[in-house]
Amino acid sequence: MTDSPATPAPHKVTLYRNGSVYTAADPFATAMLVDGDTVAWVGSEQAATSIADSSMEVIDLQGALLAPGFVDSHVHLTETGIALDSLQLGGVRSARELLDAVASFSASAPGAGGAVLGHGWDETQWPDSTLPSREDLDRASGGRKVYLSRVDVHSALVSSSLAGTAGLDGIEGAGAGGQVKRAAHTAARLAARRLPAAAIRGYQQRALAEAAANGYVALAEMAAPHIGSTEDLQLAAAWNAGPDAAPEILPYWGQLADSAEHAQSILDGLGVSVLGLAGDLNIDGSIGSRTAALRAAYSDAPGERGSLYLSVAEAAAHLAACSLLGIQAGFHVIGDAGLDAALDALDQAAAEVGEQKVRAAGHRFEHVELADAEAISRLAKYSVSVSAQPGFDAAWGGEGSLYQQRLGSRRAGMNPFASFYAAGVPICFGSDSPVTPLRPWASVRACLQHNNPAEQISARAAFLGHTRAGWRAARYPNPMAGQLVPGAPASFAVWEVEELMVQVADGRVQSWSTDPRARTPLLPALDTGAEPGCLQTVRDGLELYSSGALRA
Repeated sequence: MTDSPATPAPHKVTLYRNGSVYTAADPFATAMLVDGDTVAWVGSEQAATSIADSSMEVIDLQGALLAPGFVDSHVHLTETGIALDSLQLGGVRSARELLDAVASFSASAPGAGGAVLGHGWDETQWPDSTLPSREDLDRASGGRKVYLSRVDVHSALVSSSLAGTAGLDGIEGAGAGGQVKRAAHTAARLAARRLPAAAIRGYQQRALAEAAANGYVALAEMAAPHIGSTEDLQLAAAWNAGPDAAPEILPYWGQLADSAEHAQSILDGLGVSVLGLAGDLNIDGSIGSRTAALRAAYSDAPGERGSLYLSVAEAAAHLAACSLLGIQAGFHVIGDAGLDAALDALDQAAAEVGEQKVRAAGHRFEHVELADAEAISRLAKYSVSVSAQPGFDAAWGGEGSLYQQRLGSRRAGMNPFASFYAAGVPICFGSDSPVTPLRPWASVRACLQHNNPAEQISARAAFLGHTRAGWRAARYPNPMAGQLVPGAPASFAVWEVEELMVQVADGRVQSWSTDPRARTPLLPALDTGAEPGCLQTVRDGLELYSSGALRA
């Protein structure tokens, strides 16, 4: 990110030319004019030659793609920064390797005495899935507090010292081993996250820099009491008005309300404006930690069906309260039994306050990984937006991977993107960072190459789900956000690409087609083995990131 102030924005005019501009205004556009914070014009190279003058900065795209900036519809800002700067455990393949990593980290700063934080372990990738005990972690860390979040961040490994600080004895989900789930995990995470404001801000800045360098212009921050404090939320929202240029924060707060008055009191007490009482208000947990609520038992754990954290009555009261206030409500829901509870809650809320009020509030459900045709139809009835994570299918949807281990044949029904689109369910995409990384083109490719061919969608649909749909799901006040047409916000990214094409999921169609009669804007070829490289990210005319190559 640059050091230039976000406000007031210096008025400047910039002409980008000699590239490819992804715009509905002209599928053959090669140039774009930015006037201050607004797209002023898009068009041809010939027209750009007549427009260019000495008063404007002219940037030669040299064949690069200029496209709307990405919106990540589900992130955890502080958690992402911590994960980026802590022990990276995604590559460990045994409890021994994990303990060696903890020991090496502790030895590198023997006098520091601070907590050992780590992220990303996944025992389903280990030949032996046995997890280390608290005592093992005590020995490896030299007695320090240890908090190591699983890749899904719905459970963690903790040391005895952290367990003592968090008061885990007797709390649901503590168990006898090193892994904590449910309420015990919440307590452990909050204990590990007792950080001064300067540290929180530093972690958030690290996450924002990572996002900007990968073409994101906005991030939906899914804050909640079980994840972090209201101070954490306030610090995240403050980036929108702060002196540093950064991706826009779209803040949510996942706290349960039992009436409209209660919901209003929560909003009034936050000290910052949020888009809704939605996001990670958990109805259930995750597949990986076996806490997602299922209709039938986990295939690899007979008798286990996960956890319902909210009753239908509680969820219905929350939806009704937010509907009356005209604000978004929403839940974290992954399993089919969890979704059943959320849908029954919608029915109850509609019976109480009226279906029209429920639909008008624009509620959103996060993840919605396991949904059948009936459930999808009920989502469409209430105009609920689904905020999904394509990286989940790419990571865990393949043959022999996590979904098959946990669910068996049910994995075919996971992340039904094409079915959502076919039923008219509004869908937007994100990463759930730090669960999957901030890599938007990999996420677009995951939609195109879904492990269930019946649920694959085109690259164009996936791109819109990662851009314009993210603004719409957040009920953003500017209807032109997420597109590059005259009058729209100048929020975009420039990409170095190997090849541009039209890519569709249906193998019967020529996915490489560049037929101009289709009048379809082109996107990067995502089967070349190389990701597009971000050259510049701009939000509302302000440069958030530059590789330097554009002006070289």
